[in-house]
Amino acid sequence: MSPVRIGLTLPSFREDGEPLVAVARAAEAAGLDGVFAYDHLFRHAADGSLRPALEFAATMGALAAETRAITIGSLVARATLRPAAVLANVFDTVRRIAGKRVVAGLGAGDEESRTEMETFGYEFGTEASRVDALVASVQAVAARGIPTWVGGHPDRTAAAVLEAAGWNRWGVAPERFAREAETVRSARAAAGRDPGVLSWGGLCVLGADDDAARARAQRLSASARTLVGGPATVATALRSYVDAGAEWVILGPVDSSDPVNAELLAAAGEILARG
Repeated sequence: MSPVRIGLTLPSFREDGEPLVAVARAAEAAGLDGVFAYDHLFRHAADGSLRPALEFAATMGALAAETRAITIGSLVARATLRPAAVLANVFDTVRRIAGKRVVAGLGAGDEESRTEMETFGYEFGTEASRVDALVASVQAVAARGIPTWVGGHPDRTAAAVLEAAGWNRWGVAPERFAREAETVRSARAAAGRDPGVLSWGGLCVLGADDDAARARAQRLSASARTLVGGPATVATALRSYVDAGAEWVILGPVDSSDPVNAELLAAAGEILARG
């Protein structure tokens, strides 16, 4: 479809799991390369209210059963929520159902995770302890033969980046992604490793054209950092990440329950493929 693989994040913050399955099916039908689930206990809405979260392991099982060919992954599973052996068994079980189309995106958690962790009695820990947990999880999951990506700033997660098969960066501008991607490549080269898979992800509001996307973004109160546009504008924006070395780009629609986003993103991918 394009020189880069295109992924879509799924509507994880809902009571009902059916929209998540519907969007995953739409993504597969549209020819996208991957769908990715979040791993949270809850989230806060813009008005401060709590948004429920679909449990990650159950979500991955549903995706394995309800899709046939598309890559299914996490962006990202939090290493501090489960012991490394438990997390490895989750991914191994999903892989036994879905085959070799599973990607384990793993993260250490950041300050935004603190409230979730402490609400449920988990220790948030220090940055060092969270990265230690991340390294252990990467090693445990990789030992099961499952591709692992590490999410986050490459300096803060450097030890885990060297252990993983890939790296993901969420939400940064193309120039920053290019700098950090070079940091990853240089560090892995110095350690005698290949560059690994480089990927970028970020929020978006898609529309049939730029005007429709802007109107949608206004209705959704999308932040200024959100990528907004029709397929051609989105393709142009994604090209900057591809030029910086991204082999995957993964978009998270603000209105994530709408299956139409899969078709719009696929259209952007077709434009990207044509150069």
